[in-house]
Amino acid sequence: MTSPLRRFVGSVVLVTVLLIYVFFAVAIGDVIVATKSGWVQFAYFVAAGVLWVLPAGVLVKWMYARVPPKA
Repeated sequence: MTSPLRRFVGSVVLVTVLLIYVFFAVAIGDVIVATKSGWVQFAYFVAAGVLWVLPAGVLVKWMYARVPPKA
C-alpha cells in the first residue's frame, strides 16, 4: 500500500471510529452516568474524552510509518 493511500484509508477509518466512539460515549453518559453525582460524571467524561487518544495514536503511527520500497 502506498503512503498516500495508507494516509487516506487511515483518515477515513479514524473519522468513522471516532464518530462511533462519540455516539456510544455520549449514549452511555446520558443513560448511565447522568443520574450519578457530579464527580462521577466529571470523571466519566474526562476518561471518555481521553480514552480515544490511545487507538487514534496507534492508527496515526501506522498511517505515517515508512513504506518499504518494492524491489
